Amino acid sequence: MNPIRILLADDHALVRAGFRSLLQNFPGLEIIGEASNGHEALQMIVKHRPDIVLMDIAMPRLNGLETTARVTKEKLKTRVIIISMHANPEYAQRAIAAGAKGYLLKDSMASELELAIRSVARGETYLTPTVSNYFLNAYTHGTSATTKLFGQLTLRQREILSLMVEGYSRKEISQKLNISVKTFDTYRAQLMRLLNVHDRAELLRVVSEMGLVVPSASPLVK
Repeated sequence: MNPIRILLADDHALVRAGFRSLLQNFPGLEIIGEASNGHEALQMIVKHRPDIVLMDIAMPRLNGLETTARVTKEKLKTRVIIISMHANPEYAQRAIAAGAKGYLLKDSMASELELAIRSVARGETYLTPTVSNYFLNAYTHGTSATTKLFGQLTLRQREILSLMVEGYSRKEISQKLNISVKTFDTYRAQLMRLLNVHDRAELLRVVSEMGLVVPSASPLVK
């Protein structure tokens, strides 16, 4: 039987080393590489075609949710398991909506990590028990208003919002996305209007509800 090929995507080298050490104890698993940000993870997925990616949410350049959404959009066969410190069901909703096949907490036991990997490798969806009951109940009674609101944004709008939250300047975002500053200003105005926010505090609140991780000391684009 072929091994389950795994890519580790986390911006902390010690976290990746910890996962690598754990996974080496499980038979039938093979770690094919590591990525420290979303863009690097996408490049490695396209190049190496792993079966599963263990994906952190809070990564620089492109966070785990947006990276997962791109994997889904490109119809890559790699399955994503989001590894998060957040037990808030809203995060799990965003992860599954982006196309993730699993959602696991960073304080989970090693046995649950193995269970999640093998379940997702079989084509199943795995949700950590902490959020699974709430998640299933929420979808039984309809998707939350926050999830619907985020779903209205285009991939480009979400990418810009993510970079704004990570603290990049207008010029830096324009350079990263190869757009003019004027075009960025247009996108920012659209986001403010669509999200019905008018200042920094409101934007922080909304993106928190959407499941995006806001760096604690990073200023927003002015």
